[in-house]
Order: sequence, then structure tokens, then C-alpha cells
Amino acid sequence: MDELIAAFEERLSEVETYLDFLQVMQGVAQQGPPKFEGAAHPITTQQQKILYSSVYLQLYNLVESTMTLCIDFVATATTNEATWGPQHLSDQLLREWIRLTARTHTELTPEHRLECALKLCAQLISPDPIAEFSIEKGGGGNWDDNEIEAISKRLGFKLKVKKKIYDDVKRPFRDDLGPLALVKRLRNRLAHGSISFTECAEYETVMRLAELKDKTVSYLREVISCFCNYVEKHEFLIPERRPA
Repeated sequence: MDELIAAFEERLSEVETYLDFLQVMQGVAQQGPPKFEGAAHPITTQQQKILYSSVYLQLYNLVESTMTLCIDFVATATTNEATWGPQHLSDQLLREWIRLTARTHTELTPEHRLECALKLCAQLISPDPIAEFSIEKGGGGNWDDNEIEAISKRLGFKLKVKKKIYDDVKRPFRDDLGPLALVKRLRNRLAHGSISFTECAEYETVMRLAELKDKTVSYLREVISCFCNYVEKHEFLIPERRPA
């Protein structure tokens, strides 16, 4: 758990360091066009907006990296004790293990499908503990609060988020979208070239971007706490195999 939280804090520090830089630049801009020492020309308004837009990319990176860390944390927990076999996993985790081992969601030739089926059978009857495996993450550029709720349900638990934080993440922040949904949308529009960096942050301020970061981070901290609680209580196992 400590490694998970430390990795999250490290990614978060990058975002906050960047926002600190933008805050300094905005403060200087109130006295006139900001300018780097020794530079021939000041930073233009367009350049400032381009810098502001990068916050959406960084926030989405934080969201997706957090979910990767959380999901990998669950997968690693199933093999940490080296005592649990597939039959000891909860129904939801067993489905994930079968999905990976049998490659049920992959296009295969009949021969390869048979090979995967034989591998699955061999591991089911083997007394050996579960080998290292990964949980299919999905998401792929689409991580927001709805997607996060969906993956937690798929793994067998419900996110329990403090009411204020839950309300904040569901309440429209801009363009009728909540904070995470907005970050996802703008990140994807930038990535696909459907909006320019200048257009993306046309009416943004550093204060608003910092507020967006705060709401996003508060929600992600709750998500991390829920995943950690799920692992600590061994809810990825069937009830009778959970340590007392």
C-alpha cells in the first residue's frame, strides 16, 4: 500500500509543480507581459494558453496512472502469499483470471484456443498457487469517474466515496461535465487534434485549473483508499479463505 501511495504522490507532485510555475507566471503577467530573463521577447497570451492546456494532459495522466497502480495492486495481492489457487479467488477475480489465462477476449485460431483451454485446465487442477497475472484494465483513454466505478464493480466491490467529494466529481465543472469527465474529454480532443491547445484553455485561469486539480485529486485519494481497503480485507478471496 505504501508503494501505491508513494507512486501517486510522486505523479501528483509533478502536476502541482507545474501549476506552481503557472501561478508565478500569471502573477508576473499582472505587472505586464511575462518574460524569461535574457529572452528577446515576452511570453505571449497564446503561449500562456498553450501552457495552461497542458494541465489537462497531466491530470489525465494522473488519473490513468492511478488506475493502473490500483488495478496492478489488486493483481499483485492475489500472489503475494503464494498460497492461493484459482479456486480461492472471489467470483469476480476468478473471472479476471480466466479472462487472462483462457484469453477469452482475444481472437484465436482453433488450435490456439485449444492450447489456452488446456493451460486453463492444467492450472485449475494443479496444487500450485496462482502465478503472476495481470487484470485487463480497459480504460484506454476513457478513464473518468464512471469508468472507475465500473472497474471497481467488475472486481467485486463498490466505491464508497465521501458525499462532498462524490458530489463535487458529479457536479458540472465546465461544459456540463464533471471534473474527471472534463479532463478525459479535453485530453482526448487534444490527442486527436479536434481542438487546438489555444482553444482548449481559451477562458481558463490558473485558479480554475488548480480547483480542477483539487477536485480530481480528492476523488482519486478516495479511490485509492477503497482499493487498499479491498485488498487489506482480502475481499478478492472467497469468504472462507480470508484471513481472520
